[in-house]
Amino acid sequence: MSGGASLGLRSSGSYGSLPQQQLGGCQSSPSPSPPLAARKPAKMSLGGAGAGSGGPRVFARICKLAGRCQRMLLLLVVAVAVAFCFLFSSLVSKDEYASPGVETMLVFSDHVRSFVNPVWTSSSRPVAQRGSLTVNGLNIASQMEKQSDSKQQVQELIRSFPPAVVMDHHPCENFSLSPPPIDRKRTGPRPCPVCYLPVEQALALRPAKPSLSPVLQRLNYMFEENLIPKESKSGSLFGGFPSLEERDKSYDIKDSMTVHCGFIRGKIPGLNTGFDIDEADHSEMQLCQRTVVASAIFGNYDVMQQPENISKFSKDTVCFFMFLDEETEAAIKNSTTLGHTKRIGLWRIVVVRNLPFTDARRNGKVPKLLLHRLFPNVRYSIWIDGKLKLVRDPYQVLERFLWRKNVSFAISRHYRRFDVFEEAEANKAGRKYDNTSIDYQIEFYKREGLTHYSSAKLPITSDVPEGCVIIREHIPITNLFTCLWFNEVDRFTSRDQLSFSTVRDKIKSRVNWIADMFLDCERRDFVVQSYHRELLEQRQATLRSWPPQRPPIVRIQPRKMLPDNAAKEPWRASATRKLSGKRARDKKSSSRRTHRTNGKETIQL
Repeated sequence: MSGGASLGLRSSGSYGSLPQQQLGGCQSSPSPSPPLAARKPAKMSLGGAGAGSGGPRVFARICKLAGRCQRMLLLLVVAVAVAFCFLFSSLVSKDEYASPGVETMLVFSDHVRSFVNPVWTSSSRPVAQRGSLTVNGLNIASQMEKQSDSKQQVQELIRSFPPAVVMDHHPCENFSLSPPPIDRKRTGPRPCPVCYLPVEQALALRPAKPSLSPVLQRLNYMFEENLIPKESKSGSLFGGFPSLEERDKSYDIKDSMTVHCGFIRGKIPGLNTGFDIDEADHSEMQLCQRTVVASAIFGNYDVMQQPENISKFSKDTVCFFMFLDEETEAAIKNSTTLGHTKRIGLWRIVVVRNLPFTDARRNGKVPKLLLHRLFPNVRYSIWIDGKLKLVRDPYQVLERFLWRKNVSFAISRHYRRFDVFEEAEANKAGRKYDNTSIDYQIEFYKREGLTHYSSAKLPITSDVPEGCVIIREHIPITNLFTCLWFNEVDRFTSRDQLSFSTVRDKIKSRVNWIADMFLDCERRDFVVQSYHRELLEQRQATLRSWPPQRPPIVRIQPRKMLPDNAAKEPWRASATRKLSGKRARDKKSSSRRTHRTNGKETIQL
């Protein structure tokens, strides 16, 4: 090989010449190959064209002096160095050089960014918009206009985003549900294994657009200041006293509807409507966007539980709100300091005044079923009862029970009962509510066509939910469902398990929508249930009343010492042991030879 030859080219005698390769490889008739000097310079040549290129070429000389192995090693090292420099420069300056609309593997896609902050664009730069709302009540757009350090805050928010994940198949597609593990000490309901995705993957699989709402596209709510009850047993003032005729019309689902949905006496829920909230709390609730985890404790009925295993990203982007009444607030202040931030752990505390009901359980139905009215800017919500502790990340729960199944409403079914009639009898036996009111509600539903649950209702798996957890997307049809469910709770008993199936079946008969019901053991995997405060205090009092257990007496048997001559005269030690054993047997046998004389026991020696 000459010094001016390009690397990697062979002579005409091996595998054909370069022109022959360009024409399709070896040809049938041999033809002389043109001289190497007549060829065009190879693009992969390290040294250029040769002597005619002008000036000495360092790489050409190196290639001339080095052998073939050295040249290939040098080429490999150069290629690796170029690739490393290119990758490093793309990581450092991806924000400056990424073209608009081009997604990289290191940042979120547009729909994931818009989930957390609706003002993000595909170029990873914020766009200032008036009135835009962002994470946890931070108005980044207005801050950019008013504060000079807003750019730094935005960069901090960008760095908090987890990287995007591209998956060819779902990691949990081969996961099979197994029964709860056997535990002899715990025979009641138990959690079962559930396949969750990491938070980054869960966010990457979030739907880009809201779910479709069948038929209903626009839902409005009744507002009336001067209310007069039209019928007996028509609900409360807070609910607006809807008549039976208005109740029937609310199930006639149309494109646009106006229904009763609590807060009837005001245009803004929570402000002079009953269930009143301070303006500062109300403003922060309006700023909460996209996802909220909510709970409530009324009547000091439960002990506040702090969520666990929450990712830093969720702590920054998910709102956690806990609603309390004044009685519960006073009890909490006795043991916990509630500062100006109104936060206890992850929970943002909201004290509710002017409660609409005297029953604490019925007051709890307001935030449970009407979260879409209290948080109008939220897209997803997770409701958990005050006695529960959330032990999974909210995004993992949403992905598992909503996004993976492509549903907009999910609730667990009861672990034991599937029939409303059985549930009613269990409520009466447990004295959960007045028996007369329960019988009146069930008889009313029977006249409307309520039947026992059977396999004919499949794919509906149960008529009785375990209503302590509700996972839903806020779209018109789910908002209508919870509004009508609340109206049933307001009209009849506060036991929402009795009215769930009636509202669900009435809506299902008119539109193609159904509430998904998952297993109760799956619910017990992401929430841990504790006792109500009253039961907890009773158990603690019982434990304190028990006498303290005495430590067990451990008797230590003295060690048998061998005679001093055991080591020197082992035959005498063995004889001693045999003799001691014989004496013991004689003593036992002699102790049995006893007789009584004149009522006294005599032992014969």
